[in-house]
Amino acid sequence: MEESGEEFNKYRSPLVSRYASKEMAYNFSDRKKFTTWRKLWIYLAKAEKIPEKWARALGLPVTEAQVAEMESHAEDIDFAMAAEEERKLRHDVMAHVHTFAHCCPLAASIIHLGATSCYVGDNTDLIMLRDGFDILLPKLARVIDRLANFAEKYADLPTLGFTHYQPAQLTTVGKRACLWLQDLVMDMRNLQRARDDLRFRGVKGTTGTQASFLQLFQGDHEKVEELDRMVTEMAGFKKAYLVTGQTYSRKVDIDSLSHLASMGATIHKICTDIRLLANLKEIEEPFEKEQIGSSAMPYKRNPMRCERCCSLARHLIALLADPLQTASVQWLERTLDDSANRRISLPESFLTADIILSTLQNVAEGLVVYPKVIERHIRQELPFMATENIIMSMVKTGGNRQDCHEKIRVLSQQAAAVVKQEGGDNDLLSRVQADSYFAPILGHLDNILDPKTFVGRAPQQVARFLSEEVRPLLEPYKAKMDVKIELEL
Repeated sequence: MEESGEEFNKYRSPLVSRYASKEMAYNFSDRKKFTTWRKLWIYLAKAEKIPEKWARALGLPVTEAQVAEMESHAEDIDFAMAAEEERKLRHDVMAHVHTFAHCCPLAASIIHLGATSCYVGDNTDLIMLRDGFDILLPKLARVIDRLANFAEKYADLPTLGFTHYQPAQLTTVGKRACLWLQDLVMDMRNLQRARDDLRFRGVKGTTGTQASFLQLFQGDHEKVEELDRMVTEMAGFKKAYLVTGQTYSRKVDIDSLSHLASMGATIHKICTDIRLLANLKEIEEPFEKEQIGSSAMPYKRNPMRCERCCSLARHLIALLADPLQTASVQWLERTLDDSANRRISLPESFLTADIILSTLQNVAEGLVVYPKVIERHIRQELPFMATENIIMSMVKTGGNRQDCHEKIRVLSQQAAAVVKQEGGDNDLLSRVQADSYFAPILGHLDNILDPKTFVGRAPQQVARFLSEEVRPLLEPYKAKMDVKIELEL
């Protein structure tokens, strides 16, 4: 089949072409980036200009007409011209200064006045990070909400617990989901804190000293500080970093991406658990009516959504190495070997986080539980787990603890041999019922072996955890809870 379209003749990142949401893809797009540059130049000009309409303006030779001209061309970027300028100048910021100036001849002389490239570059990155968190946080809240509903629904359903992936004491399906929720709640708090801790770089000049602005304002320190405050406020930030080099500290990138990577670890663990449970046929992710699990084995129902989450979560975790190494090698006030790396690591971290949250929401909205399979697995293991309860019941009827222990030990070994060597079912209970020694408790065996008596306080823990720690955390996102994910596979 013949391909049509130039896009098929070059590599396209699957993060955008295959997976990510439109809103996150736009957040790191060239259009968002370069229109933000123009907005930042407008903020700077507004703050610097002669105070006509805006009394707080600081009185440099920038006029209302120049600002109005810039505002009228904030969105109409000639990308072809900018690319041609960059080919000639080998400087992306100056290429866009020239392109903006071309459509703003009246304002051409004051665009980028007093600023350095990092005024638009770093401040735009901080805006994108902030807006990226604002996209992720409601998505994470929805994942937590869906899993909280699941945990509440199955709070009382007993299931085998596993340690070392070997059967252990019983828990409940809802309590296990709360283990997932516990980690997601930590991620929610971490992402919110990372978002709230972001500050603006502001107007700091070439090495962070604000020397160019001090010169523009003829040594007036108060005007330089007011300029920084005004531009920070117009960009929607409450605070700017008080000290920077040419760039904001690359530790900020570490802080942001480390919490995304940590969330990636959480989601990998959750989806691995679901994959393990799918193998046991206890729980499955959604499976579409016409979905094909395997090209060769038509009966298969592969957990491909969870596998996708695990695959991408590993990429998200691996991306954390980039900001760690970048921050460690920034010499003195800055070196440019951060730039190319950050063009990849920052967007890819947010794009990947966006994808796995959307996918996990889809999984959480359609999780299928098979109680009869869970019950069968409990029946296979519970007799061994119930031996201590059987001993205690015998002692209550006057039996000797040591004698009873020896009887149970022998019968348990015989039953284990049937399971392991013959491939049969666990017949320990039949052996107990057939042994006259246990006659005093045979009438109570059903109560002794009721799975709900083996789950401890799991249902109560679920109820308290959801009411005290989960539901209150979701309150700020109530208005955004109704979005349902229809996953494009």
